[in-house]
Amino acid sequence: MSKYPLVSTSKRAAVRKAEPRDVEVATPAPRSGAFFSFRYSYTEVSSQGGRTRVKTKQARLEDGKLSTEAFEGELGGPVYDELVRQTQQHVLDQMTWFLRLLRAPRS
Repeated sequence: MSKYPLVSTSKRAAVRKAEPRDVEVATPAPRSGAFFSFRYSYTEVSSQGGRTRVKTKQARLEDGKLSTEAFEGELGGPVYDELVRQTQQHVLDQMTWFLRLLRAPRS
């Protein structure tokens, strides 16, 4: 004999379909701020065999949820050359601006 026997009742509750307007959707309680969160991203662009290869990885921990993403792709060779040119120009522009700040005014 079982310690918890199965008991069957003859009463059956009527089941009906709920209308969409009758269903109340519970919204999650707003969080007062996470104790710890972070974001990490990594992107690598390289040229190999005349093709531009792009790899990127991202990870983040927000509201107690860890999510990661990764991507790899290939583009035409000139994309890498243009990206390097733009990066070099950006660094040069920033250095020019900084050195102008350091230049002593002439009286």
